[in-house]
Amino acid sequence: MIPPDWVPTLRPVIQAFEALGVAYQIGGSLASSAWGLPRSTQDADLVADLRTEHVTPLVTQLESDYYIDDQMIRDAIRHRSSFNLLHLPTMLKVDVFVRKPTAFDTATFQRARREGPAGEEQAVFTSPEDIILHKLVWYQMGGRVSERQWLDVLGVLKVQGIDLNADYLHEWATKLGVAALLAQAWSEAGLG
Repeated sequence: MIPPDWVPTLRPVIQAFEALGVAYQIGGSLASSAWGLPRSTQDADLVADLRTEHVTPLVTQLESDYYIDDQMIRDAIRHRSSFNLLHLPTMLKVDVFVRKPTAFDTATFQRARREGPAGEEQAVFTSPEDIILHKLVWYQMGGRVSERQWLDVLGVLKVQGIDLNADYLHEWATKLGVAALLAQAWSEAGLG
């Protein structure tokens, strides 16, 4: 489910997180492409439950192939924000968002799915429902002008269709303040 051009960039990061016991999930356009309609992307988004004790071993594991700044990671952990890694061989960027202590982030981590071809390396992805919700929130925060975010939402809705947990989607869309956007997307995707 990870596009082949992203495997060399993401594999070492995922392996480092797993070796350190850091819960993570692939989100953003890679997740929406995995669950919906594929599209190219300039960066990869991961959410990780990083703590200060992970910083030094993470830097040690990745510093030979990535631009990685330990102070930037420490600041992101302290402020529950994000930092980025630049994979030097490919010059692709990985944005790592530190998990926030919210009910929604807790729910998304509980629902994240390990996916990938049988017998091959797998990775943990944000669930289709949660990537729809995240994209709707980002779309709203961005002034409802990002066609990419909206098309990602519609793509996941169209591909996943009746397999989606509609009750979960509607419950969290209401809590997150994007219920009207979900209803609009639901209708545009032809789901009712």
